[in-house]
Amino acid sequence: MISIIILTYNDEIQIEQCLKSLDGLSNDIVIVDSFSNDDTLKISKKYNARVFQNPFINQAKQFNWAIDNINLKNEWILRLDSDEILPKKIKEEILEKTSQDNDIKGFYLNRRMYWMGVWLKHGRMYPHYILRLFKKGFARYEEKTEEHLIVDGKVEFLKGDFLEDNKKNNLDYFTEKHLQTARGELYEIQTASLESSEVSVEPKIFGHKVNRTRWLKEKIYSRTPLFTRPFLYFFYRYFICLGFLDGKPGLIFHVLQAFWYRFYIDAKYYESNIQEYDRTDEYNNL
Repeated sequence: MISIIILTYNDEIQIEQCLKSLDGLSNDIVIVDSFSNDDTLKISKKYNARVFQNPFINQAKQFNWAIDNINLKNEWILRLDSDEILPKKIKEEILEKTSQDNDIKGFYLNRRMYWMGVWLKHGRMYPHYILRLFKKGFARYEEKTEEHLIVDGKVEFLKGDFLEDNKKNNLDYFTEKHLQTARGELYEIQTASLESSEVSVEPKIFGHKVNRTRWLKEKIYSRTPLFTRPFLYFFYRYFICLGFLDGKPGLIFHVLQAFWYRFYIDAKYYESNIQEYDRTDEYNNL
């Protein structure tokens, strides 16, 4: 069996469906909670999960804290979010692959994301492979707002899908969450020359999707003029990558995630660099 780490905060509305889906896969479910004040921990303990609490900074730091400070029982570790579900097919595949004796150190899992009741199949939303399953001692998250798992060794891809169906993810929650992550991204932009992550995704145009995305973000997107790049990114996701085929939910998602969120970060960066002037003379001349 494998150890599973789940990060939580006030997830009583969805943690049970996640834990139910893990039946038969793990004898070591670990909840790392950011001091929830609802029934998240009560529900987790009902499923015999081990519960730990740690102040939240970002997803990457929270997960790294877990692998650094918690004694995990098994050789293989899977990271899940409280809104994610593992169907039977991918559980069987995980058990099969992790029982083999080979030099594989990690696996990508393919995520299906549901938004406003619709599976988002277009706009670069599917297939969406995420490195989530790894052998103990061979992986660590880069400590960035848009975090990625770095595995030291050979990785492969699983065939089955896992599901993301966030029951909290209405427009208010989406906005509040992205306001928080925007602060993290802005800080990373402003301190890029001063700080670096302990481990980091290598920007590679001919690498895996995550390497290509990082290359495009650092080499192309970051060098495109402020306020122009959100329009171009939205056009790419919604039109070139056919995001419009997901109907109104697709329109709402890509306007908010590909355009509004990126435009907001640009606006915050612009705001932070506005020079303050003494307008006393101007006021006196009115």
